[in-house]
Amino acid sequence: MKIPFSLPVIDADVIAEMHDTLTNTGWLTSGPKVQALEKELELFIGGGNALCVNSWTSGAMLVLRWFGVGPGDEVIIPSYTYSATALCVMNLGATPVMVDVKEDLTIDANKMRMAVTSKTKAVIPVDLGGYPCDYDAIKEVVNAPEIKELFISDNEKQEMLGRILILSDSAHSLGATYKGVPCGLVSDVTVFSFHSVKNITTGEGGGIVVNLPEPFDNAKELAFLRVLSLNGQNKSAFEKNQIGGWKYDIIDQGLKINMPDLCATVGLAQIRKYKNELLPDRKKIYNYYVDALSSYNWAIIPPFKEGSTESSYHLFLLRISDISEEQRDEMIRVISEKEVGVNVHYIPMPMLTLFKNKGYKMADYPVTYDLYKNEISLPVYNGLTEEKLHFVVDTVVAAYKTISGN
Repeated sequence: MKIPFSLPVIDADVIAEMHDTLTNTGWLTSGPKVQALEKELELFIGGGNALCVNSWTSGAMLVLRWFGVGPGDEVIIPSYTYSATALCVMNLGATPVMVDVKEDLTIDANKMRMAVTSKTKAVIPVDLGGYPCDYDAIKEVVNAPEIKELFISDNEKQEMLGRILILSDSAHSLGATYKGVPCGLVSDVTVFSFHSVKNITTGEGGGIVVNLPEPFDNAKELAFLRVLSLNGQNKSAFEKNQIGGWKYDIIDQGLKINMPDLCATVGLAQIRKYKNELLPDRKKIYNYYVDALSSYNWAIIPPFKEGSTESSYHLFLLRISDISEEQRDEMIRVISEKEVGVNVHYIPMPMLTLFKNKGYKMADYPVTYDLYKNEISLPVYNGLTEEKLHFVVDTVVAAYKTISGN
């Protein structure tokens, strides 16, 4: 039985929506479908101001650019995340400062506090696998008087906020809640990913949600971010294409990172049924793994629910107790021979050539390495049948027996 690690939802609803885009709207780049997806995103999370862009990475760069982050500045990030969390900082000439994580895979606020300097402009917590970070602890750090005293404002936006910006890397956590509050409304700015393997996909894409405190006018800031996403142009191509709408201005140095309608179409068809159909189905798959694997003393179940904090069920980050990195790799080889797609999330950045060459050392992040060395991500996506889930679990169990000799 061949089971890939991930498959996007391409069903009749997606096809019908795409047919409408191609035959009725007369528009392919940013237009009515992007606008509709932004409204659906706002409706789903119950507030905020949303802007769709062409990737998580470019969306995070846009927000940091808006906040004035650049050369000489520092941004605190966890060491256990995909490299995009660091690259969005580096692409602006700033320095990512990595800190270790906790056992629940999320950034350690105490380590974050120790990493703050007068150069720190932002922190990017990562909801790894879809499980939210401890945002109360993060907010306690950035709002601590001694931390705020260190903050140096270099522009009007920084002066208005008066502290370190909290930019959530919620690439995995659309549909998650932190203490009952939907991800998207927990921090200053949130960026979601709509990449092909995510819970909602546009093929490539991302969504920015602005939720800044007073005295910011969130609608006004979002409007400016929209301009920045279009090369600093104060009209979209769709607006310019309307009869008599040709005149425009370039009001700032922006980026070209808008989402096309072709991409938004796929996500639009999916998000309309995400709450009532797609997300509950992912939760059911997740719970199957929890029930099936909890009886094995070697299986470490990933965090997914505590009180009113709940995952988006994006990744099932299974960990195998008391095995080495080499044994984990051998387990993956054995599982792959049975044509079951598994993955590892993620190779820690200090182990990657780019970051090693910049002086980051894995020894500085012991919890990150301990979490990584025995982690195997199991397939979680809509359409996985109970028969397939049973086969995945049996394959994983057999692979453990093979490498452990038990």
